[in-house]
Amino acid sequence: MGPSAKGDRPTDPLFGVLRRPPLLPLHLPAHGQGRALPPRLRGLLRRDPGSWDLPELPAWGGPLVDEGAVAEAQRRCAALMGAAHCWFGVNGASGLLQSALLAMAPPGGRVLLPRNLHRSLLHACVLGGLDPLLYSLPFDSATGLWRPPPVAHLRQVLTTALAEGPVAGLVLLDPTYQGLRADVRALVTLAHGHDVPVLVDQAHGWGEAVAAGADLVVLSPQKAAGGLAQGAALFSQAERVDGEALARGLLWLQTSSPSALLLTSTAAALERMRSAAGQALRSRGEERGRRLSRRLAKEGLPLVANEDPLRVPLHCGAFGVNGLAADAWLLRRGVVAELPEPSVILFCLGLAPPRRLERDLPRVLGELRQCLGGDPLPPQAPPPYPLVSGLALPIGQAWRSQALAMDIRDAVGRIAAEPLVPYPPGIPLLVPGERIDAERARWLEEQQRLWGGQITDTVKVVAEHPGPDAHRCP
Repeated sequence: MGPSAKGDRPTDPLFGVLRRPPLLPLHLPAHGQGRALPPRLRGLLRRDPGSWDLPELPAWGGPLVDEGAVAEAQRRCAALMGAAHCWFGVNGASGLLQSALLAMAPPGGRVLLPRNLHRSLLHACVLGGLDPLLYSLPFDSATGLWRPPPVAHLRQVLTTALAEGPVAGLVLLDPTYQGLRADVRALVTLAHGHDVPVLVDQAHGWGEAVAAGADLVVLSPQKAAGGLAQGAALFSQAERVDGEALARGLLWLQTSSPSALLLTSTAAALERMRSAAGQALRSRGEERGRRLSRRLAKEGLPLVANEDPLRVPLHCGAFGVNGLAADAWLLRRGVVAELPEPSVILFCLGLAPPRRLERDLPRVLGELRQCLGGDPLPPQAPPPYPLVSGLALPIGQAWRSQALAMDIRDAVGRIAAEPLVPYPPGIPLLVPGERIDAERARWLEEQQRLWGGQITDTVKVVAEHPGPDAHRCP
């Protein structure tokens, strides 16, 4: 079938968006629409389009080949970061997190995952037949944010989990999306004292977990170091996790035809991250971030305290505005935030923040408060999760089971068949295989209200005993 009478083409919507950048982009990637890309990468992108779109030529190699340019770049990046090995990936931090988790644990292995995990780790549990043990974290009711675990908290988690049997691995998320950090070195040391290897999801960090002794660390240069989207790197200390198992996981979950541009982008971003020029660029961006935060505080706009000046979390709930409503209001005015949540909206400044930032953002946020603000939103109820909880049904079995959709309030006693995930940021509120009790059902109903259309008023459950009000899902 040819084009419509109006001449519409499938590419029209795509090119239309790409040609209309937002007025104030405060979202990732951190290169700020190209302003903070490594200079050599910018030069490459100016060449004839497509000249850098190469296949696996002998001189080029690939992430799992011992010889060639890619292998040499990976060795150099490992040395830069102080790791034993480095692998590049081209399907984001998600794919490398999955590969790493599969390498840590055999089928049936028990893995400790934080409640603020990215959902990609659940996919790895399905693919590898792993048994996820979900551990809870400190929760801030005022902001609705998970807090990083103190050492004493993680000690309780490990003690509880190990009392029921061996644990194949522990996953830590640090820093959080909002720039909250834990004492990673102390947490890693604690886990190693129990002979438990540690994988750190450091997609929003700079690789500090490598120096802290983590066994496996996943970085996302597009989120912190000026790389292109979908590029990522996995670092290994090669002590507690078998290198052959890592290579096998990468083989299973990475494409056999990786983008030469994305591999080059990852290497260039990591190199610049460790260079004097890259650190100076970040320092300048951080100083602008601190100036902005001081200006916002002076205007009475409350922020969530964090450890990353390039992440500015506005506590909009403190002046009565839901973050999703704030996001919709801001989008209509050309301001694009990175992450809206019920009580907080996050602005990511990137390595080269927009020029109009300090002038325009305080003004627009002041107008937001004036137009939508009111009494502070009430504190959020803490999630009713045990410290450590397993599943009532293996995650793969639950996720593949015949499912029924039913109202949340009617799902008490049933087993979840699909994750319940407001996106972004992709943190599951309910995991396939979990049994829904009355307290969880009430909490999920409240989350549905807070998240609006991002959470429906039904959940999918395993079709054990269909109820009269349930209907089959396709």
